[in-house]
Amino acid sequence: MAIPTLVIAVVTGTTGVAGSASAAPVGPSGNGGSVARYFATGDDKKVTLTDGADRRPDGKDSASQRATMDETGSGQYIVELAEDPLTTYAGGVSGLAPTRPAAGDRLDVTSAPSRAYRAHLDAQRSAVAASAGVQVNAVYTTAFNGFSAQLTAKQATKLRADKRVRAVTASRTLGTPSKSPVATVSTPATPAGTVRTDPQASSTGAEQPAAAGAAGRPATPGPGTGAGTVIGVLDTGIWPESASFAKRMPAPASWHGTCQTGVAFVAEHCNGKIVGARYFADSWLAYGGSLPEGEVLSARDMNGHGTHTASTAAGLPMSNVTIDGRPFGPISGVAPDAQVAVYKVLWAGMGYDADIIAGIDAAVADGVQVLNFSIGSDLGDWEANTPIGIAFLNATLAGVFVAASAGNTGIVSGAISNAAPWVTTVGAAVTNLNEATVRLGDGMTLVGGSLDDLPGGDARQMVFGEQAGSPDLGAVYCEPGSLDPAKIKGKVVACALSDTFGSAAEVKAKGGAAMVLFEPAGNYRVNSIYNFPVVYLPTEKQAGTLFNYLMRHPTDAMVSLRIGGDGSSVPGVPSVADFSSTGPDKVATGILKPDLVAPGADIIAAVAPPGNFGRQYDAYSGTSMASPYVAGAAAVLRAAHPNWSPGAVASALRTTATDTVGTDSALDQGSGFINLNGATDPGLVIEPTAADLIEFSETAQPDGKALNLPAISLREYDGTRPVTLTRTLNNVGKARETYRSSVSGLNGMQVTVTPASVTLEPGRSATVTITLRRGSAPWDRYVTGSIGWRGKVHSARIPVAARPWGITPRPYGDDGEEFGRMTNGASGSIQPGFTGPLAGRSTGYTPMQRKSYSMPAGVYGGVFDPGATGVKKFDFTVPANTAGIIVEANTDDPNTNLDLYLYKGDTLIYSSDRFWTSAEQAYKFLPEPGRYTAYVFAQVPGGPVVDFQLGHAIIGRNGNYSGAALTLPSTAERGATQGFTLKPNRPLPEGDFWAYTELSTNGTVIPGNLVYTQQSSWQ
Repeated sequence: MAIPTLVIAVVTGTTGVAGSASAAPVGPSGNGGSVARYFATGDDKKVTLTDGADRRPDGKDSASQRATMDETGSGQYIVELAEDPLTTYAGGVSGLAPTRPAAGDRLDVTSAPSRAYRAHLDAQRSAVAASAGVQVNAVYTTAFNGFSAQLTAKQATKLRADKRVRAVTASRTLGTPSKSPVATVSTPATPAGTVRTDPQASSTGAEQPAAAGAAGRPATPGPGTGAGTVIGVLDTGIWPESASFAKRMPAPASWHGTCQTGVAFVAEHCNGKIVGARYFADSWLAYGGSLPEGEVLSARDMNGHGTHTASTAAGLPMSNVTIDGRPFGPISGVAPDAQVAVYKVLWAGMGYDADIIAGIDAAVADGVQVLNFSIGSDLGDWEANTPIGIAFLNATLAGVFVAASAGNTGIVSGAISNAAPWVTTVGAAVTNLNEATVRLGDGMTLVGGSLDDLPGGDARQMVFGEQAGSPDLGAVYCEPGSLDPAKIKGKVVACALSDTFGSAAEVKAKGGAAMVLFEPAGNYRVNSIYNFPVVYLPTEKQAGTLFNYLMRHPTDAMVSLRIGGDGSSVPGVPSVADFSSTGPDKVATGILKPDLVAPGADIIAAVAPPGNFGRQYDAYSGTSMASPYVAGAAAVLRAAHPNWSPGAVASALRTTATDTVGTDSALDQGSGFINLNGATDPGLVIEPTAADLIEFSETAQPDGKALNLPAISLREYDGTRPVTLTRTLNNVGKARETYRSSVSGLNGMQVTVTPASVTLEPGRSATVTITLRRGSAPWDRYVTGSIGWRGKVHSARIPVAARPWGITPRPYGDDGEEFGRMTNGASGSIQPGFTGPLAGRSTGYTPMQRKSYSMPAGVYGGVFDPGATGVKKFDFTVPANTAGIIVEANTDDPNTNLDLYLYKGDTLIYSSDRFWTSAEQAYKFLPEPGRYTAYVFAQVPGGPVVDFQLGHAIIGRNGNYSGAALTLPSTAERGATQGFTLKPNRPLPEGDFWAYTELSTNGTVIPGNLVYTQQSSWQ
């Protein structure tokens, strides 16, 4: 999935949401006049789902879940029939031979057994539909057996009761969900919906294809070029005139596909490099009635996303691409000699799963070896074994490797899309810094990003957009028509993030010299090509520094801009992109996702001119760009090892991946950064059996840890018991080799591998037993690491992520929020992850220390910066063996909105900036000892002086405070919600009090809760 150039992230509980260009200014100007009053209220703030907003001509969100059912339950459904599709039918129907291909063979849909079995499926489908009075829409027989249809609630119920039916599922929409870089405007010369088939018609073209093997972005072709393989791309279509596909090639002998003609798409567009093309809109048209504005009914891409992914996977080498007349150097697809089969299943970035399944079904029947799926759901998967997931399973069992994007919701953990264990789920990595430096007049430097030429040279005057135009027209965002030319001519203009391309166009049109974009709430690090000097500062800290400098210098702000930086914008390269969705998989506790990461930031590849300002090439960012990199790598491996199964290809890519810079956590990077050279000769392969995958797919709540996957996930394991698993290692090398096991990371855990070493002849396998014990690893926290096997020539490793379930399960990582950790002593509850005797103790209650303070107001609706006016700082020393620190801020003034930030050094521990209240709370459970700093920020001051109260409590694990009686059940039951109380032994004075509880079972100590009470009398 690709992300928009700049997206506003939404996180409930820990952060607020960010502001809207169309809302009216709120409240009086306060200090600093009307500056930044737009940031003053949360309910007016611009909200975009974390996977991003679309850049369709109407600007609507492409990933929004378009409803397919009405209030009666009638709507569009997918019906899966009980019999197997062609890919998995192993016999059993009298007179019908099996169609499932043998290991290493390909499905032949033209064979006599396939034709006969398909006729049988057609007859069964017709009978099922007729029995329920259903008119079938789309038909599936190859990778999925079933159909889509418009059903009443009564028909859906009747079909579910039919023994010939396996499942009836309401259809839903999925999306890219969106892409970078273009906003909601189109090029005047090539408006959305206008088809130009001449590649030289736009102002931006490309050089002629270069010799194979030329280096470039996004990839340098590796040890092979993928010759003889076909990559199917399920996406928004393709721009066939692109030079990245300008090569005539014969179709492979095993190819059974077609070139479906349509609007502005003729048979000649399938030139061999584009070996086939189809489009799927039956469900879209059946439900919506018409295509979105700007779309055409054909495989032609009017958007850009599909062309970008196809050329990333298999685009021809280009010696030098130019964008808006600027050279960007050579580029190449990962598998430049692979052929592309196009399956247009998205319309303006969105499509129904019913149409997507039709695309998968056709792709497998056509004979692709690899499928790329840069499509997903907002906030990731919510259930296992969806219809799309089952179609991908059957494709995999038929020998098709599936790569899919992990999602672009890196702001929160556990938002993984496409997490089925038979899919290779790909996160995004930053591989090019593309930095730019902003030096302010006070000497402060801010390192952001840019893909544009910058003016450089001496400092020049800078002005904030809102001070240079009409606030009512959105000058804070530099919205089109909002700026005064007389106030910005020749100056650098600072603009808050909204429609970034519209802002750049406004600054350029009104005579500005350059634009600096900033996001008050912080955002993802994503660059775009604006054809105008633009620098983007993505972090909240940078926004605060810039904003408050501008407030101090409303008429004499100075700035210099230059390309390049000090490397501080990312931990290094390659590093996991901040937008890339991270684990754990919230659906199956035993599946570790993402599988690996690949280049996915600032990727230059071919696009469709109508959706990209007339450009032939452009820079996109997202896991949408990383997935086709892996698809191209898989094509290279399939060409080099035609007998390898999809599982073997996936294992080779994963076990040879290398650590990224900045993190080695399996939740972030999976196995690590792709290493195609290593994957061509991995030595060992670890892959699950078809039977085990099928069993997983037929389980209502699958776990997956026992699958023979090249990874181990122990989310919510019972830390009182050892976990024993096996993995089977297969030598795919050419020589006998001895592999010795080792364990890395997994701090505190006790891990043994038996036998410790294995010696394998070529083609032989051995099964090892892996026993994992919690040891001293923390409860309710992840520890990550790896298990490796090293031989004389080869080595392989598998990542491990383990979280022992103590008092609360959670489908997300250790990213600050502790749902279920803080509770009321009058009615507390735990949900233990173990079964056995239960005992506990408490520290008793210690009071929250509260004091009243005042501070001068800062800017009304300002941006947080530790050194700004309107911010007050408080330091706390947290000793060793502390159970928790809680800091609270509140005000009695209803016109004041406070925010609260808790830092340890320069690291933000917790932010509480809820716009609907000024009762803010920040906390840390089991904090590291040291100095902590709390900042109270009057984001909206109610007057020139802000009065507020600050409270804090530091609770020691071994504290001996005012006594309290802890009442617990005597026995814990795994997964059951069990209540407890912690009541003071004597009356407490008026105020708030905090305590810590600690549990034990059979001598094993488990951290409990931070418990609060408010008391003024005996209870």
